[in-house]
Amino acid sequence: IGPWRCTSRTTARCVTSGLFTTAIRRDAERAGLLEIIPQIKNYWLNKKKEIIKSSEEILSALVKTTSAKSGSDLTPEIFQRAFDDFKRRFDPKYGGFGHSPKFPTPHNLMFLLRYWKKTADNEALKMVTKTLTKMRKGGIYDHLGYGFHRYSTDVQWLVPHFEKMLYDQALLAITYVETYQVTGDNLFKSTAEEILEYVSRDMTSSEGGFYSAEDADSEGEEGRFYLWDADELRKILNDDAEIIIKYFNCEKDGNWIDQTTGVASGTNILHSNNSVEELSKGLGIPEEKLRKKIKIAKAKLFEVREKRVHPHKDDKILTDWNGLMISALAKAAQVLNQKKYSDMAEKSVEFIQTNLLTQQKRLLHRFREGEAGLPAHLDDYAFLISGLLDLYEAVFNTDYLKLALRLIQIQIEDFWDNTNGGFFFTGNSNEKLLIRQKEIYDGAIPSGNSVALLNLLRLERITGNSEFGKMADAMVKAFSLQLLNSPMAFTQFLNG
Repeated sequence: IGPWRCTSRTTARCVTSGLFTTAIRRDAERAGLLEIIPQIKNYWLNKKKEIIKSSEEILSALVKTTSAKSGSDLTPEIFQRAFDDFKRRFDPKYGGFGHSPKFPTPHNLMFLLRYWKKTADNEALKMVTKTLTKMRKGGIYDHLGYGFHRYSTDVQWLVPHFEKMLYDQALLAITYVETYQVTGDNLFKSTAEEILEYVSRDMTSSEGGFYSAEDADSEGEEGRFYLWDADELRKILNDDAEIIIKYFNCEKDGNWIDQTTGVASGTNILHSNNSVEELSKGLGIPEEKLRKKIKIAKAKLFEVREKRVHPHKDDKILTDWNGLMISALAKAAQVLNQKKYSDMAEKSVEFIQTNLLTQQKRLLHRFREGEAGLPAHLDDYAFLISGLLDLYEAVFNTDYLKLALRLIQIQIEDFWDNTNGGFFFTGNSNEKLLIRQKEIYDGAIPSGNSVALLNLLRLERITGNSEFGKMADAMVKAFSLQLLNSPMAFTQFLNG
């Protein structure tokens, strides 16, 4: 009995009897182990049969949720239903979907891009461009050091949770690159380039692997590293301070309201709702001259900020998230015609082959300070295979295709459900658990099954091996009932 941490990837359904109510309530009141353990001992000695019966009921319920029968083939109507759901939840003023907090969830936007391409419905494209533009201009984006924070606590994309995650950088870089392909708008191109600059500068090890995250806190305060007061800006920027204060919407008392107290903090989150064109007219400064001033000022502020105490860096290197970043770099290399991005992707693949492949050529999940460990999960295989296919298409080195084919065979051997179809999250060589979950929900990041579906279809087209296509068909049937219940929750699977 202890605190449960609910992640964005997991929905926990707790099946319990009245037996544990007291203990759970006491845990919620922060009871210590010295109080809880005697209670557990008492239950075990005096109510052992009830505990065992309760545990069997819980296990039976969990098994039912993981052994659902396959459905049937899906029809194109599923795409329309997903689109209609997004249309109903879309925020026409600020972009994004629903109310606060707002998460980027890039695969939702990727789905809408594909829906637009398939149907020519411009509403889908407008939802994407509006959302990406508002995010780029909002406080969720780091306007000095680049990269996106984890999510926005408000509807306007102004006040972020300041943590930065590698997977957000990867998936958003892909989305901005693809939207640039569609629109030709340089705002989307420059945003993708800046995200990758941040990853290259701050999130890449000397050996080529990519770190996992940067914390929200520094010096004991969330966001301290990223916030500015107006007087500080004036001291640093002198004559150009008022221009930058206006450009970044800074206020004397601060634009960040502490959500716990409701009081203005006195500090500002930089965000740029004003366009350079509008500001140029309002200030009477030629546009090119104003752009130059803003560029110089941002460089000065970045230099000052670098001297602050930085948030802690989570320097674990995870195979699955590195796979996502390999995909992002490969796509950027293709679309933007920049070899430096494919070079970074290739160096990451080399790092994984050197440090995260066992002698039996099976993947490991994580690496830190010279030590690799933990048998890989489905996401590690699926995301890396996707990255390898993207990199193969970017540089046409068949070694990446060969590695993808070796890994997909291991993935099939270790993770495939021969009874109902789809891939388990844990492999045959992983620790044996009470049940083996099959995840398909596309939350903060896509599920391994959703990415694996598209991998199988791509490999079928590339190799001509129809077995990959048959497995993809089996996956669609295996998960069709879940998709029919809530298509909006499975957009990466729908992309496949």
